Amino acid sequence: MPMSKSTYYFELTKVDLVDKRNTELKDEIQKIFTEHKGRYGVRRVYQELLNRGFVVNHKRVQRLMHSMGLAGKRPKEKYHSYKGKVGKVAENIVNRDFSTTAPLQKWTTDVSQFNFSWGKCYLSPILDMNTNEIVAYDLALRPNLEQISRMLEKAFKKFTNLSGLIFHSDQGWQYQHNYFRQALKEHGIIQSMSRKGNCYDNSVMETFFGRLKTEIYYGFETEYSSFNAFAVAIEEYINYY
Repeated sequence: MPMSKSTYYFELTKVDLVDKRNTELKDEIQKIFTEHKGRYGVRRVYQELLNRGFVVNHKRVQRLMHSMGLAGKRPKEKYHSYKGKVGKVAENIVNRDFSTTAPLQKWTTDVSQFNFSWGKCYLSPILDMNTNEIVAYDLALRPNLEQISRMLEKAFKKFTNLSGLIFHSDQGWQYQHNYFRQALKEHGIIQSMSRKGNCYDNSVMETFFGRLKTEIYYGFETEYSSFNAFAVAIEEYINYY
């Protein structure tokens, strides 16, 4: 059955309206993305659009960002620090209970790997489960004990009374090392460890790394020409976060 003239023009008008709407959204998405120095992924761009009065579905935001080349890539490999049982492994005291009533009750840590054309580097942060603040971190070219030592020194310098705090991690060799365990003990900190190979036991840290990589790493690898360039971006992001 042939389409009536009125229906034909109605359909054309609908297409024009959708194109206009998408153009407006793309312009605003680009503004948000630029304003926040490329740190915002789909979820945070979507939330900011809502805050600015746009009525839009998150799937549309994802589709538009992908078409604009603003969608992040997925990681090719992940750093695994588990190398078998070195010392006495601590109990999983946190046991997926990430709730707190105040800062300095529960901290968590992990190491994440970043790959570039000039090599690899590793980020080791400490996150407070109450504030989601990164209280200390160290970025290094090698994931060694010196990196963990520098990270702890920064945290202990910032907070002098940590007695009773629970410090959670996976079963990485760094956290099984006598130095790490003794350093916590000397400050009255209670050590907690995830079960081997269970990322959900430390999902707070996984969430932080996932957001960071989506917002300043995936799709931006070629923009960091050196370790120092990436270090500046990490510092800006953590201060912003």
